[in-house]
Amino acid sequence: MRRHRVTVLNRKEAERGRYGLDSAGIEWEEAGTVWASVGWVKGMRTMNAGALDAYAVVLMRMNWNSFVNCRSRIVYEGDTYQILADTFHEDFHENIVQFNAQQIVNE
Repeated sequence: MRRHRVTVLNRKEAERGRYGLDSAGIEWEEAGTVWASVGWVKGMRTMNAGALDAYAVVLMRMNWNSFVNCRSRIVYEGDTYQILADTFHEDFHENIVQFNAQQIVNE
C-alpha cells in the first residue's frame, strides 16, 4: 500500500545544457511528489545494499512515473536518500518502480 508522500529530486540542468558539476557543484531540483510504500531493509540485506556503519537503507515502491530514475534522490520524512542504482527496477507489466535507497549523511 502506498501511503507515504516522497519527493523526487533530479539534477538541475546547467547553463550550457549539461548535467553535472559547475563552479557551485551539483544542484538538485524537485521533480515531483508521489505516493510510495517505504520499508526498512535490515540485516544482511542492508549490508548487501551497500550500507556502511548501519546508515538507513529503505526499500521504496511507487507507481511508475517519468521523472524518477536511478540517478534521482528521494526526500522522505525530511531525510534525503540516494537510490542504489543496481537495485533500481521498473516493472512495466505491474506499472511500478522499486529500488533500495541509502540515507545521505554527509554531503
